[in-house]
Amino acid sequence: MPAETSQTLDRGLTVLELLADAPDGLSITELAASLNVSRTVVYRLVNTLELHRLVRRDSEGRARLGLAVLHYSRRVQPTLRDAALPVLRSLAEDTGATAHLTVADGDEALAIAVIEPSWTDFHVSYRMGSRHALDQGAAGKAILAGRRKPDPAGRPFVITAGELQAGAQGVSSPVLGVPGVEASIGVVVLGKLDRDFVGPRVARAAVEVAKRLA
Repeated sequence: MPAETSQTLDRGLTVLELLADAPDGLSITELAASLNVSRTVVYRLVNTLELHRLVRRDSEGRARLGLAVLHYSRRVQPTLRDAALPVLRSLAEDTGATAHLTVADGDEALAIAVIEPSWTDFHVSYRMGSRHALDQGAAGKAILAGRRKPDPAGRPFVITAGELQAGAQGVSSPVLGVPGVEASIGVVVLGKLDRDFVGPRVARAAVEVAKRLA
């Protein structure tokens, strides 16, 4: 451990990181093995995190992330939104399409920032706060793609047509490399979409947002 740091706090944060990557939870034994500490130490860590509702234990005693994590994650949204807004404005003006920042909220995709282009006669009106299933629409599918190991040969963006609204096409790219953030940057249009023009710009916008959050 570096000087002037807390080993206990470091271990507690590591427990949260391990549980975030374990949808089925982890046993005390599994956590102890991962941390290379005794079960007694892990019991104390988990008990303390439980008091703050950051961890809960199911009927089998497996530790999982607690509901308080959602409370803290919602406080991250304004920071994420502020970082994304300048990028969304540039993307909307560049493509002439409505640009949006979407985050995962449970099994739904939640739009937390929307910017419409200023120079087009017609564009999609996309309401901030709109929700849809993660497995429908480009924004949600991009987030799901970000959870998987990236395919170097694959496109860094997702394209869908008519999945959420008839005649609408969406292009989205996941925001990668920011711990604790599951988000995508995308655009949506009605009618024709130049995928070769829009796709790379959406992907670059997602990379720029990730850099701003680094």
